[in-house]
Amino acid sequence: MCIGNRDSGDDAIGPYIADRLKENNDNFVVLDCGIAPENYTSVVKKYKPKNLIIIDATKMGLSAGEIRIVPKEKIGSMHISTHGIPLSVLMVYLEPHAENIVLIGIEPKMFSGKMTNSVKKGGDKIVKILKNKKLEQIAVLQ
Repeated sequence: MCIGNRDSGDDAIGPYIADRLKENNDNFVVLDCGIAPENYTSVVKKYKPKNLIIIDATKMGLSAGEIRIVPKEKIGSMHISTHGIPLSVLMVYLEPHAENIVLIGIEPKMFSGKMTNSVKKGGDKIVKILKNKKLEQIAVLQ
C-alpha cells in the first residue's frame, strides 16, 4: 500500500514508489492508495497477504530521504503524511487480514512543489529493496 498525494512535494513518494514497483512485477500486488488508503482495505481482505507493506512520507526527525521501518508503538506519536485516517487505525483494522504489517516511512523535506531529489533517491532505494525481497536492509526507527 503506497500512500501519498502526487501534487504535494515529497508526499508524492508513495505513488512514485507504486509506479516503480508495478514495472516488470509479477511477485506482489501493488496498490497506489493516493490519499485514501481506507478505500483499498477490500483488496487487502481479498488477498489476505502474508506481508502487507505500507509506505508513506513520515516525519521522523531524520534527514530528507532517509528510510526506516516504523514500529507500531511509534506510529501514534508522529506526523504521517496528509491522508485522513490515522495509519495506526488503518493498521489495527487490517491486522486480521494480514500475517505481518510493516510501515516503511521515508523522511520528507517539504509538502509542496515537486518531489525533492533526496526523497526520490530514498524511494528508489525502497523499490530496489522490495524487488530483491531484502526488507531486513531497512533499519528500524529507534
